[in-house]
Amino acid sequence: MSLQSLVELLRQSRELSLVGQSIRSEQGRGQIVTGLSGSQRSVFLSTIYDPQRVMLVVTGSQSQAEKLAQDLQTLLPESRTLIWEANELMPHEEALTALDLRASRLMVLQEGHKPGTIILTSIDALLEGLVDPDRMRNSEISVKWGTRLDLDQTADLLVNWGYERVPVVENFGQFSIRGGILDIAPFHLAQPVRIELFGDEVDSLRSFDFASQRSLENLGEVVIKPARETLYDLDSLDRIKEAIWQAAQQQSERLHRLKLMEEADELLARTARHLEAFDQQRYFPGMNQYKMFFGPIVSLLEYLPANTLVVLDEPVRLKEAAVGASMEIGEHFSELLKRGRILSNLADLYWDWNSLWSKFQKYRPVYLSVLGKRVSGMETLASTAISMRMPEHCGGKIERMLRRVKQLRRDHYRILILVSSKERGQRLLELLREEDVPAVYVDQLGKELQVGNCVITTGALETGFEYPAFKLSVITELELYGRPRKKTRAPKVEEGLRIAPHELREGDYVVHINHGIGQYMGIEQLEVDNRRKDYLLICYAGQDRLYVPVDQIHLLQRYVGLDEGAPRLSKLGGSEWNRVKKRAKESVQQMAEGLLKLYAEREAAPGFAFPPDTPWQRELENSFPYQETPDQLQAIAAVKRDMERDRPMDRLLCGDVGYGKTEVAIRAAFKAVMGGKQVAVLVPTTILAQQHKRTFEDRFEGFPVNVAVVSRFQTQKEVAQVLKGVKAGTVDVLIGTHRLLSKDVTFKNLGLVIVDEEQRFGVVQKERLKEITRNVDVLTLSATPIPRTLHMAMVGVRDMSVIETPPEDRYPVRTYVVEYDDQLIRQAILRELARQGQVYFVHNRVQSIEHVYNELQKLVPEARIAIAHGQMDETVLERVMLDFYNGEFDILLCTTIIETGMDIGNVNTLIVDEADHLGLAQLYQLRGRVGRTNRVAYAYFTHRKDKVLTEDAEKRLAAIKEFTELGSGI
Repeated sequence: MSLQSLVELLRQSRELSLVGQSIRSEQGRGQIVTGLSGSQRSVFLSTIYDPQRVMLVVTGSQSQAEKLAQDLQTLLPESRTLIWEANELMPHEEALTALDLRASRLMVLQEGHKPGTIILTSIDALLEGLVDPDRMRNSEISVKWGTRLDLDQTADLLVNWGYERVPVVENFGQFSIRGGILDIAPFHLAQPVRIELFGDEVDSLRSFDFASQRSLENLGEVVIKPARETLYDLDSLDRIKEAIWQAAQQQSERLHRLKLMEEADELLARTARHLEAFDQQRYFPGMNQYKMFFGPIVSLLEYLPANTLVVLDEPVRLKEAAVGASMEIGEHFSELLKRGRILSNLADLYWDWNSLWSKFQKYRPVYLSVLGKRVSGMETLASTAISMRMPEHCGGKIERMLRRVKQLRRDHYRILILVSSKERGQRLLELLREEDVPAVYVDQLGKELQVGNCVITTGALETGFEYPAFKLSVITELELYGRPRKKTRAPKVEEGLRIAPHELREGDYVVHINHGIGQYMGIEQLEVDNRRKDYLLICYAGQDRLYVPVDQIHLLQRYVGLDEGAPRLSKLGGSEWNRVKKRAKESVQQMAEGLLKLYAEREAAPGFAFPPDTPWQRELENSFPYQETPDQLQAIAAVKRDMERDRPMDRLLCGDVGYGKTEVAIRAAFKAVMGGKQVAVLVPTTILAQQHKRTFEDRFEGFPVNVAVVSRFQTQKEVAQVLKGVKAGTVDVLIGTHRLLSKDVTFKNLGLVIVDEEQRFGVVQKERLKEITRNVDVLTLSATPIPRTLHMAMVGVRDMSVIETPPEDRYPVRTYVVEYDDQLIRQAILRELARQGQVYFVHNRVQSIEHVYNELQKLVPEARIAIAHGQMDETVLERVMLDFYNGEFDILLCTTIIETGMDIGNVNTLIVDEADHLGLAQLYQLRGRVGRTNRVAYAYFTHRKDKVLTEDAEKRLAAIKEFTELGSGI
């Protein structure tokens, strides 16, 4: 929701008006602004924003830049807000940059110079040098109706610009040519473009949809820009190659003098391979290391206009971060030089703090510093203090919030309360009115924010703030509930089981609704009624062929069989397929008759009907730090509906890890406790028991709910004490492994059993579970339910809810398939540790895991490393896992034992050693261990240097690299 009117109101304050006017007129440039923290900085930036200029804001870290960007998108929705991210890969590393990072960097380089753009970045992202901006600006093709295009020459140019030539365009950075049709997806456009030629003249120019491949709307003009940021002059290619080879020979001679013969030979061989790629005029991973040979090296600042407003956030921290990063880069390159991995002038690609500081001064920056700290060169600058402050935190206490709002009204403040949804706003409005506090809810903030008014609207800022000089208080859900409200990803639109052309591979089996099982053999272009169209070729038994127009792909579904063998193809024509469909219908009818009996038996079983929601229930749900997804809300409503009926609930809740199943369980548990019942939470491992205990206690904080756990890490005395409380009814929620199923565990009044990951319990444990849940509500949570459980839910024996929508701040894992390199691994680990994160290092051979441990200790001596594998004593293993979960180790060196059951949000880097030895399902499972929070996660699948991979291994690694979107492993 836009808060533009809040910005306009703040610009009326005398203090901000004077500062803003002086900065926009350039008279106030070069001053220090003090006293601002949290979202106060975003608010200040929004008041000095000038739509006729570019604003560059430099922060100390990527996370700070992202927080400011989110605030500014809310405050200034009409502006173009971009983030300039640091390259994850060093210039010499031969791996492809993640697609989303490539796109965001190109957007800044190609569009960031336009007036009204706000660019947010971290200081370390400015260190790496760039090629001359004129090279980027002069590299574009304007295409209109009637433009003449030579498709062969255009294809060569697009390959040189970094585009990937593919049969079907399915993502940005790709192009395809079929006959006289050029499909292309430049990064700076919202949709891909289809250019149809008649001869060599453009006859049609339309956008099209990735999924359906259908054309959408006619376009007047399209500008095609490069798909990579490292460009060079093709006319200078011979000079560039000669300079690179000469530098490589000089480096080789130095290595020879140091008796490093093998390293010298390898350097020349690698350089020769790269020069061959230059000859083919194509982009290759690792090209960035040669940027200094293409022309002058500049910084991002040279891409921006001369009148850009530069804002430096906490300059002392910026200097510390830049100096530290430069030292780390220098040490890294020094090590690589000794091993012959880079050319000696690679360090010239990076700027140091002093060089950047000189560049900043040309723009007369504005400095933000809470305490007014200065670095060398800022001694004579004037400073301005802004009198904003952080608001009082209510910590989820409604009484405290009401008291604060009443006090602010007595003090004649304007009060703005920002909530995450209209439903939240309406509930808060009712609460205020019950306490006789005049308030209003508005969908769009206008002029309602007057002195003494309390206005509620939807909006998201990192923190609230109070501005006494202007009698304004802005309260967010951080202040209301003690934690920031997080956004939710917009639901992904699904269209049943429909498939798109790019999801099919030649040889895949498909089912046509009218013709049966066939084999997809690719896309062919046919001319029908003087029009050329794309058709999917499906082969059937007896060499029959069926051509399906792309716009009829909804008639196809992917074939899913019970066994792994190839299915028997249907024969076109005849009645065979109709007989198959008839038998299937008869089977379903027989199953339905059996279900009628099962439903009747279940409906007759007695159960406990829980009462409707209490005010405490609503208070608990209001404190949830995310906006619930539609799937989540449906699941919560279904569970409550089941609990309020007088028959036992038996519901299966499916959803990927991190999609919000636990919150549904928490609300169900709280409802059960409010209804006077006890809750048992059954989990497969002690680690999960500890995780759930922490989560439940955190959510129930401030409420009279007693949560306890039984695990092997407790003494017998502690367990006995807990079980005594369970029997007496003083323990409301008991969490544990199959220990909960023991005969000595007696509940006083059990009302709900929550089973997490049912498929990991054995037959004996499940039989015991049936005994204790005969007349009790049961909620089963699972990401991957066992076939029998899923089948029972699908056919209705058990009720089922599915959560398919991931949180908005969950990102696809950035995946790299690379040769194992010590320095690459060290950099990946240090980057994660620098943001206080943890790392999984998977080595799936127990006999050599100690050796890898020793190598890692030498490589990253500053890291704390633990070992975990399946041959360890179970108690020791669980202790190691728990210690890692509690943050006592930085790296968990382990086998594939972490495939399931590990849910640690702080682990966001995965390194898999010899990934070519693992199956595709294992690779997907392992990658699913990271990327469970709002941090970008990284997965490195490595293989040994110079090893010849089998064809199957290559396919597996290619697949794991290709499919990185959330849910692609399903």
